[in-house]
Amino acid sequence: MYRRLRQAIITGRIPPGQPVTIQGIAEMLDVSAMPVREALHRLVADGALENLDNRRVRVPDIDPDKFDEIITVRIALETIAAERAMPFVDYLRLARLQQLDAETDEAYTVGNIELGIEKNFAFHRCLYEVRSSAVLLPLIESVWLRLGPFMREATENLDESYRVDRHAEALAAIRQQDAAALKAAIAADIQEGAGHLGHKRFLDVELKQARSGKHRPGWSPASPMK
Repeated sequence: MYRRLRQAIITGRIPPGQPVTIQGIAEMLDVSAMPVREALHRLVADGALENLDNRRVRVPDIDPDKFDEIITVRIALETIAAERAMPFVDYLRLARLQQLDAETDEAYTVGNIELGIEKNFAFHRCLYEVRSSAVLLPLIESVWLRLGPFMREATENLDESYRVDRHAEALAAIRQQDAAALKAAIAADIQEGAGHLGHKRFLDVELKQARSGKHRPGWSPASPMK
């Protein structure tokens, strides 16, 4: 149950800031309330959820500074994991990565965003687990938990976010055993995907608040976003 609920958060199935009840989650996953309650306690401890009261929880929203920190941490951890994994990716692993990339594209093409997100993370996990499953991969997955609620938004504008296929660049770098190119592809994939759309989301919110006179002190629509 913990892993099922964890996966639902990672894939953005539960929107940020929206309160959900234990019963609601149980109905969504078609299970009883007891295992859901136990899983929620663990996910609150992980920082993926926050308690509102004894019956409701929510995925915490993220402010721009925290979001930028999460993106920075994700890039740092995943580029290290990719570099460590690269020398150990054999032809079978490479074929699996190619298949996951194709499945990701296919899911997005037919409009199955949740499956596309799942396959995208599976691509990254398939690469990193070759060499970094003991320490780095659990750390990376904990970051995915905090970023997951934004992934659905990051995939709703794929034409804008993914003009370049960074997974294809990563696969080419692995074939050439080019660590610098692999790290650059992974960093660009993260920054141009979730990173870019996250910044766009925050800017849209700020602009709406500015029009209503509720923007932060000292902020103007012309102010640069970090």
